[in-house]
Amino acid sequence: MAAELEAEVPAFDRGLLECSAEEIAAKWLQGSELQKEVYRHLAYYVPKIYCRGPNPAPQREDMLAQHVLLGPMEWYLCGEDPAFGFPKLEQANKPSHLCGRVFKVGEPTYSCRDCAVDPTCVLCMECFLGSIHREHRYRMTTSSGGGFCDCGDTEAWKEGPYCQKHEPNTSETAEEEDPLVHLPEDMVARAYNIFAITFKYAVDILTWEKENELPGLEMIEKNDTYYCMLFNDEVHTYEQVIYTLQKAVNCTQKEAIGFATTVDRDGRRSVRYGDFQYCDQAKSVIVRNTSRQTKPLKVQVMHSSIVAHQSFGLKLLTWLGSVIGYSDGLRRILCQVGLQEGPDGENSSLVDKLMLYDSKLWKGARNVYHQLFMSSLLMDLKCKKLFAIRFARARMLITEENLMTTIIKTFMDHLRHRDIQGRFQFERYTALQAFKFRRVQSLILDLKYVLISKPTEWSEDLRHKFLEGFDAFLELLKCMQGMDPITRQVGQHIEMEPEWEAAFTLQMKLTLVISMMQDWCALDEKVLIEAYKKCLTVLMQCHSGFTDGEQPIVLSMCGHSVETIRYCVSQEKVSIHLPVSRLLAGLHVLLSKTEVAYKFPELLPLSELSPPMLIEHPLRCLVLCAQVHAGMWRRNGFSLVNQIYYYHNVKCRREMFDKDIVMLQTGVSMMDPNHFLMIMLSRFELYQIFSTPDYGKRFSTENTNKDVVQQNNTLIEEMLYLIIMIVGERFSPGIGQVNATDEIKREIIHQLSIRPMAHSELVKALPEDENRETGMESVIEEVACFKKPGLTGRGLYELKPECTKNFNLYFYHFSRAEQSKAEEAQRKLKRQNREDTALPPPALPPFCPLFASLINVLQSDVMLCIMGTILQWAVEHNGYAWSESMLQRVLHLIGMALQEEKQHLENLSEENVVTFTFTQKISRPGEAPNNSPSILAMLETLQNAPHLEVHKDMIRWILKTFNTIKKLRESSSTSPVAETEGNVMEESSRDKDKAERKRKAEIARLRREKIMAQMSEMQRHFINENKELFQQTLEELDTSASGGHDNSPVISDAKLTALGPEQTRVAEHRQVVMCILCQEEQEVKVDSRAMVLAAFIQRSTVLSKNRNRIIPDPEKYDPLFMHPDLSCGTHTGSCGHIMHAHCWQRYFDAVQAKEQRRQQRLRVHTSYDVENGEFLCPLCECLSNTVIPLLPPPRVLFNRLDFSGQPNLSQWIKTISQQMKALYLLRDEDHSSNSSSSEKMDQLQLPEGFRPDYKPKNPYSESIKEMLTTFGTATYKVGLKVHPNEEDPRVPIMCWGSCAYTIQTIERILADEDKPLFGHLPCRQDDCLKSLTRFAAAHWTVSSLSAVQGHFCTLLASLVPNEKNGNLPCILDIDMFHLLVSLVLSFPAIHCQDFSGVSLGTGDLHLFHLVTMAHIIQILLTSSTEENGMDQEDTSSEEEVAVLTLYKFLCQCTGSALKEVSSGWHLWRNLKAGIMPFLRCSALFFHYLNGVPAPSELQVNGTSQFERLCSYLSLPNNLTCLFQENSEILNTLVESWCSSNEVKRYLEGKRHAISYARESNKLIDLPDDYSCLINQASNFSCPKSGGDKSRAPTLCLVCGTMLCSQSYCCQTELEGEDVGACTAHTYTCGSGVGIFLRVRECQVLFLAGKTKGCFYPPPYLDDYGETDQGLRRGNPLHLCKERFKKIQKLWQQHSITEEIGHAQEANQTLVGIDWQHL
Repeated sequence: MAAELEAEVPAFDRGLLECSAEEIAAKWLQGSELQKEVYRHLAYYVPKIYCRGPNPAPQREDMLAQHVLLGPMEWYLCGEDPAFGFPKLEQANKPSHLCGRVFKVGEPTYSCRDCAVDPTCVLCMECFLGSIHREHRYRMTTSSGGGFCDCGDTEAWKEGPYCQKHEPNTSETAEEEDPLVHLPEDMVARAYNIFAITFKYAVDILTWEKENELPGLEMIEKNDTYYCMLFNDEVHTYEQVIYTLQKAVNCTQKEAIGFATTVDRDGRRSVRYGDFQYCDQAKSVIVRNTSRQTKPLKVQVMHSSIVAHQSFGLKLLTWLGSVIGYSDGLRRILCQVGLQEGPDGENSSLVDKLMLYDSKLWKGARNVYHQLFMSSLLMDLKCKKLFAIRFARARMLITEENLMTTIIKTFMDHLRHRDIQGRFQFERYTALQAFKFRRVQSLILDLKYVLISKPTEWSEDLRHKFLEGFDAFLELLKCMQGMDPITRQVGQHIEMEPEWEAAFTLQMKLTLVISMMQDWCALDEKVLIEAYKKCLTVLMQCHSGFTDGEQPIVLSMCGHSVETIRYCVSQEKVSIHLPVSRLLAGLHVLLSKTEVAYKFPELLPLSELSPPMLIEHPLRCLVLCAQVHAGMWRRNGFSLVNQIYYYHNVKCRREMFDKDIVMLQTGVSMMDPNHFLMIMLSRFELYQIFSTPDYGKRFSTENTNKDVVQQNNTLIEEMLYLIIMIVGERFSPGIGQVNATDEIKREIIHQLSIRPMAHSELVKALPEDENRETGMESVIEEVACFKKPGLTGRGLYELKPECTKNFNLYFYHFSRAEQSKAEEAQRKLKRQNREDTALPPPALPPFCPLFASLINVLQSDVMLCIMGTILQWAVEHNGYAWSESMLQRVLHLIGMALQEEKQHLENLSEENVVTFTFTQKISRPGEAPNNSPSILAMLETLQNAPHLEVHKDMIRWILKTFNTIKKLRESSSTSPVAETEGNVMEESSRDKDKAERKRKAEIARLRREKIMAQMSEMQRHFINENKELFQQTLEELDTSASGGHDNSPVISDAKLTALGPEQTRVAEHRQVVMCILCQEEQEVKVDSRAMVLAAFIQRSTVLSKNRNRIIPDPEKYDPLFMHPDLSCGTHTGSCGHIMHAHCWQRYFDAVQAKEQRRQQRLRVHTSYDVENGEFLCPLCECLSNTVIPLLPPPRVLFNRLDFSGQPNLSQWIKTISQQMKALYLLRDEDHSSNSSSSEKMDQLQLPEGFRPDYKPKNPYSESIKEMLTTFGTATYKVGLKVHPNEEDPRVPIMCWGSCAYTIQTIERILADEDKPLFGHLPCRQDDCLKSLTRFAAAHWTVSSLSAVQGHFCTLLASLVPNEKNGNLPCILDIDMFHLLVSLVLSFPAIHCQDFSGVSLGTGDLHLFHLVTMAHIIQILLTSSTEENGMDQEDTSSEEEVAVLTLYKFLCQCTGSALKEVSSGWHLWRNLKAGIMPFLRCSALFFHYLNGVPAPSELQVNGTSQFERLCSYLSLPNNLTCLFQENSEILNTLVESWCSSNEVKRYLEGKRHAISYARESNKLIDLPDDYSCLINQASNFSCPKSGGDKSRAPTLCLVCGTMLCSQSYCCQTELEGEDVGACTAHTYTCGSGVGIFLRVRECQVLFLAGKTKGCFYPPPYLDDYGETDQGLRRGNPLHLCKERFKKIQKLWQQHSITEEIGHAQEANQTLVGIDWQHL
């Protein structure tokens, strides 16, 4: 061990305690040079107190430091005893308006989405609850520690800056008074002195870099001890550090874990203490071991006195923070001391020093000084501004300190790698690279922070500085323009995926900044014009190399020609990054939106713009996307696919894809549309196809390869899609005449057109602004309705039907998959509404004037030529390669043009002439020589083409719209159009056609309905005629279905009795079942092969009233008596599926063999543990660990003729006692003599007819006996946690116990849900209880007879004492139902040797009565009979009189220690309530044991349940009659029960006892508002690591304990394995099963054992009916009672393990998690 080598901690100097703080302070006050005095004091005492040994002793150090070091400072500061001085200061101080509470890790913080200036403005819980914001839309998050509450800061909130607590009084004047006036002058001077010295000392020592001398402190005694100090870094993992430490300082793993945890938490920890060489050796081992993959861990050997002074330096900073809390005056003094410039001029104040040294400090020190700054500098408004300027060296900052330019320049300096053109180049994106990059990115966040509050008025200075910053920003974008260029791979696949992530990360981070820059520009016309010019200039520079090397060519089509350059995307370099072009596009839209373009056209360089240049790069980018879709870039690997994905992704598209479309719209609006279309055809590499007549035909006949045809088709589709987008996307303010909400509405409508969506899905699909807002809430109500969720699932928004008319199939933000889903959904909707299924283009808002010429693209000659060509291919569909999608897009474009023309005509004013004459152009046939038909004619041809069924509706819609427009034109008769008569006629004939079809369909429907009605009438008639027949069949069906209740001959109104000689006889009922594995049917008989049910046994504490009791040594523990606190029971559940025993055995062997094979291959957990006998039910995959044999009713086998008169209770007890005595004697003699048994028999006076030597024959077949043993042993193994041993005498006890406990849990569930006792159990539970009870009743046949007889004797002795059995538990400590089940089920072992003719049923009845009476006494002894003034009837009924008499008798027996009670009414009420659960359980037990059906009254909830139960159980309604009937024996029994010492102790109040009825256990109560839990968790500190905050606080929902989960600090050892806190807790609280709520993740955790666990949705929902696992969205969460009840029900039904099994089967990733570490 390392510690042995190191010096023991020297005992500290006794002299330290004799120092007097008062004297030292007095000495300082007299002294002339305070600094020297203080430093001398510190130099002498600090090393004596701190760092005296290998392990820190914080409690002792703090105590001594307070006494010797801080005490004198406090005396000096106050000038009197600080115990009086500080309270005085506090009284004189005015409370601050600022809250300034510093957040702990995991504390809840609240941000108001309506009022916060930006998302970093937050409130603590207390301020939030007292503020106006709790009524607003707020967001709740958990703090990562270290921020502070902004309550009272007027700059942080648009309204409501103060909560009720910090509200300033109106009487106070607004002007800021100096806080120093409240302090006495001499104190101000003293405070300056002591603060200056201590603050400087702390800063110096923390920023000191020499390893063995000190700043200004001479070392008094040179003891040469050193520390080997290990520092935290962001590269190495826990495991690496632990492994290295074990090697370097040979410590145990536990110690290494401790070191690593501290290093992670505080940033450093000493790992060795001793002389220099000893520490240096450890350092070299650590460095050597960690430097292989990455840079080594940081280790320093430091002199112990330096470490001591540093520890005290931190203590001083904390002390300063607490002292200034007493007074604002002291706070102001400290701030002035900290901000005062030092001797070295610029940046030399103490605050500057600390900040500049920040990155070199360790975590613990950083936290301490940040806390101090927050409580001092940021709480004092005057100093806060000075500090902010220091900190940044915001608007004020942009103008005064030129912050923007500085940040961008710094950022550019960090990214030094450029290529020849000066663009950024990134190396491979490794972990280290990513880490460096993250540091750099924080600069972008600063930039965002500066831009977040926008100016309301601009000064010239601000304009100048902003534009200067804008220049710097353009420089940055210029370096990004064209970065990461790519070239298409041809022939072979790319060898190494190129680096792309860094560029996209940069783009993502900058997206918001780019948007915010544009927002700033939009606020001021001058700035906008300047920015536009600057951006254009930079773009020109980027394009200056635009034409070199690319020769010009001329394209001509349809009589137009244009000059462009030869460029092929599929051959040259192309880049996705074009931020400069995109910024210009954004600014261009702003010119239109702010109307600057129309007000000051002379100031804008619009005439200099070269549209072909503007569109060139964005067009290449869009062509690249099209080619990737066409599969032409397949060989470029995944990096390209990812880039295309992000280009369209909601996070980037606003400043990438969207802006490229805008740039094309900008270019096209300034050029001849024909020219644009030709350039576009050329870039899409389709120019050949459309410019050469008949090219398509040639193309298809030349049998060119399939791929090329496919590629070209896709490219044509993509190009048409692009045209649709250019003309149709006008929902951005500035392009179309719309506002911002229209844009969001349209996004939502199209998202909801795919399917109804949850709130969170919608938010994800919409772009966020700089405040993380999407603007959705303001418009969602107009377009969608909200549907609340049920017990599972989440709330969904559904699109309002009137919004579907705005659906555009070619919406530009749809991905391919979304588009096809939306199309499918919308067509389905139309079919449901009986409309035709065309999805015509929606009507669009008009363009803004700057973009108005865009619509001419639709009627340009080249466009018409493209449309005509494609329609031509479709008409002659065999000769050409074309696709239906192509046609669909063309139809959509034609539809758009018609809508456009229709709107023009409808909004026509007198003087305007309609320039948009699309209808005329499509009616005109083509020119000679080839005289192609007009577009209209082709459409009419296609309308009847058989191969275009799908598009008929759309074509019909187009023709109809065409006619409408024609009529409009005629009515306005602005321009005559050549009439084509034909189609109007056709139109009307077609309408008739349609009407006819509709009529026929209607007739057919009516005929169908009529036939159906006739058939059902005939059916009814037939049933009426053959009533008797049907009745029989139904009954047969009924009995075969309800094999559960063996009641084939239905017993009518006779009284049903479940036990005793009067028991209702039930005829034997054949039970035939089918094996799920071999599908064979078999009858359940005593001598046939065994049939079994899959079952799962588990230990359970669900009913426990005492979770702390632990079985000391399971091997020696005797489970015969169950304590009434039911501290741990054994529960058996089953899924109810039946197999042959041999089929199951084969199946289980196969599972085992498979598991062994798998172990050799790879070691992963399955959801079941084969070594523990677990398997999944072959049918339903339910977790099981054994099987229950199915048996016929067992009591029938042991019941012999009863021919004598049945004895009463006293006689029966006498007989039984004699029989027991005989057995005892025999057993004793067995041990002593060995004479033959027949002799002994004669010597004994045996009771009549009792033959103890008789050994009953086992009636069961071998296979059933084997299964009885199997299940019995399994119950014993699981219930006691021991190794299986079928001979152990405790096996039968565990079987009876499991039967009793399972019945008790089921009874509790039924009672809690207010369901009747019978008739409401699911059939799997019914089957399980029946099989379990019958099994338990038959199990004695495979156990040792004498053992079972012994158990019976001991059990009975607890009620009927005999001289043999001493020290049995007293009546208060026995659970009576467990006792009853064990007695009844072990009784046949004695009864089988009794041939006197007493029936088994008599024994049952007497045992039941005896136990019931014992239970009554138990209830009366423990009932708390508060006589409250409940309205009671005056007339006392006989029950009440009787129960009073009994109670009085008890008082006599107990020596009047019982409370006097006069009201029989109360006693009777308590007794009835207390005994109900016992009676209900007994009814279930005897029902399943004897198979007597339950009376119908017990199958519904009624008033007289008590009487019905008594009658079913052969009890008198007045229970006390039992005592009167058998008084001669019972008086003695009751006396013996009451005379026990334990009863006396209880009545004297020396011990506790369970009172009845036991309350049902519930899960703990959870608060309605989730933030209460977060708050509770943030106050919880890890119990092991000295007050440190826990990282994953986890709440046990069973007992309410908070645990520190998932951390090394709280691991404990359990059965030889290290397990986390939750797993350890499940073993004490839930015997291996646990339900937890992980508070930070808002996630429920189910655990079972060490290897099983799963996550489950929490019962907390937001207002949209969604859970928020991980608290990512931050919507307020509230408890959903129904969902919590569902979790509770899973727990009560013991289904947690089953739930985990299903979850792990469904999701394999859950299997791999190390649940035991949670």
